[in-house]
Amino acid sequence: MLGLATIVLAYISEKLVGTIEPVGAALGWSHVFIGIIVVAIVGSAAEYVSAIAMAYNNRMDVMVEISIGSTVQTAMFVAPILVLFSYLYDFLPLVFNTAEMIAMILAALMTVTVVNDGDSNWFEGVLLVGTYIAIGFSFYLL
Repeated sequence: MLGLATIVLAYISEKLVGTIEPVGAALGWSHVFIGIIVVAIVGSAAEYVSAIAMAYNNRMDVMVEISIGSTVQTAMFVAPILVLFSYLYDFLPLVFNTAEMIAMILAALMTVTVVNDGDSNWFEGVLLVGTYIAIGFSFYLL
């Protein structure tokens, strides 16, 4: 069942990306903006709903685990798998430009700053949302 669900999810994801490309072209969105902002939001919608529900129930520890866990899973599993496939098949380069590297470093520093003290407040939430909006605008302008 898990294998079948994976195949169905891959098909649906391919249809989603195929649908978003004409919309992005009509709105003047770059491929980087679509991949980093639009597809990431749509693809992680269920995680965001779960994280918001946990935050609403004052379960901030679970909310942080949901939010950061997905990113760590991508960084520790998906990116290395992509690098291995690029080595084996030579058609899938994993190259980050300067803006993407700055965005990743900024996001990591902001996360460490917010999570490091073990306490949260509304200002830290505004700071994270503001950072996300700034990164989104920068990728929109690329």
